[in-house]
Amino acid sequence: MLIDEIYVNAKAGKGGSGRVAFFPMKSGPCGGDGGNGGNVIIRAKRETKNLNSLARQRAFIADDGAMGENFNKTGLTGKDAIINVPIHTEVFNTLTKLKFEVSEFDKDYIICKGGIGGRGNDKFKSSTNQTPKHAEPGTPGESAHFKIILKLIADAGFIGLPNAGKSSLLNEITNARVATAPYPFTTLEPNLGTFEGLVLADIPGLIEGASKGKGLGSRFLKHIEKVKVLYHCISTENDSPEEIYEVIRTELKNSNPLLIEKKELILLTKIDLLAPTDREKKIKSVSKKLGLPVIGVSIHDLDSIELLKKSIRENVIGVLS
Repeated sequence: MLIDEIYVNAKAGKGGSGRVAFFPMKSGPCGGDGGNGGNVIIRAKRETKNLNSLARQRAFIADDGAMGENFNKTGLTGKDAIINVPIHTEVFNTLTKLKFEVSEFDKDYIICKGGIGGRGNDKFKSSTNQTPKHAEPGTPGESAHFKIILKLIADAGFIGLPNAGKSSLLNEITNARVATAPYPFTTLEPNLGTFEGLVLADIPGLIEGASKGKGLGSRFLKHIEKVKVLYHCISTENDSPEEIYEVIRTELKNSNPLLIEKKELILLTKIDLLAPTDREKKIKSVSKKLGLPVIGVSIHDLDSIELLKKSIRENVIGVLS
């Protein structure tokens, strides 16, 4: 099961207290400062592909800083707590409502800063007080509650109504092994496959109202945001492909207006259900009505699959270059 949203608690370490100490056989102070508390850090790692590992650890607590030592030695800094996530993960602070995107690999994004170590008694000596007998406590570390949101990174995405053949196409042209069946909502989570170095995504079926929470689409529409090219999968079983296209476009726009600015192509799926003499006529009719390139495809027609592969090479690589 793909986990693409999760809540975590984060707490940075407390700063260590300063020490009260004096040089042996002398009256001068030598208490060192406390060490700073550890930070809670978000870090994108190439080997991390989802948020599943975070389900086993919902609390990330950094170590406290150590107390200052004798002879003006600063206490050890607390160990950081590190949360590894995929690249382009979104982090949302549920209290402040601030959010940011983890956009670079191996960069430390501090989400909770550790407390500052307190000053030792050496810092309080003065001309009027040569033997201060007090030191500062460390300050508390920050704590917060975060929502962490995964956004899949794919070069092209197959979108459409349930049972439009998206998963079957992904299986046919990539190394994906997605479960398929002749009924809606077989796919319950996004699936990825690779084709000639390109990453393709199969987004679970959208329905009218998906952007408002209906069906599965509202949860997964966010995964389309990083896709470069959209392939609208419309089954030839539908009598009005143009209406289906408009339904999907409306949901994309309601979710994020930028989605409808992406490059689009139409895939008339299950083209084998039409008589050979009707296929080209149907393709030309839909293309004329929508003003978009249309490819008729079927997993039972190898020639049509080759046309789809050619389209991916030409259109996706063209956008990426």
